[in-house]
Amino acid sequence: MRRKRAEKRIRRPDPRYNDILIGRFINNIMLDGQKQVAQRIMYDAFKIIGDKTKGEPIDVFRKAINNVQPAIEVRSRRVGGSNYQVPTEVRPDRRIALAIKWILTYTRGRNEKSMSLKLANELMAAAVGEGSSVKKKEDVHKMAEANKAFAHFKW
Repeated sequence: MRRKRAEKRIRRPDPRYNDILIGRFINNIMLDGQKQVAQRIMYDAFKIIGDKTKGEPIDVFRKAINNVQPAIEVRSRRVGGSNYQVPTEVRPDRRIALAIKWILTYTRGRNEKSMSLKLANELMAAAVGEGSSVKKKEDVHKMAEANKAFAHFKW
């Protein structure tokens, strides 16, 4: 290792629910530094989820994040002049980062009217194990399973 490892910053929770994970999600929604807009999208989505499910939106959100988190992924490793896709376990922090990224990617690709409606529908779909973001996780797992033969290149 050449340099000092970057130290982890302390993340700030969101103002309404005082939850660090929600704060992190809002920061990922945010474009061009417009945090207020990102917060409004998130809280409107929570309101829509609350109205549709008659339950607690935070529970739906947490369940969605848990359902999208990958356990293993493939990483490229160069061995003897050829590249192998080596299945590796995903670090806990990266699991959450990937889940958030996938949910938002597929949210932006949906065909509903507003961003908050898209987000609400994607989160509700992910919470029950459906939707594009859950399919993405399953695809990543399938890829890792298919390349299990190269697991011995992990070091």
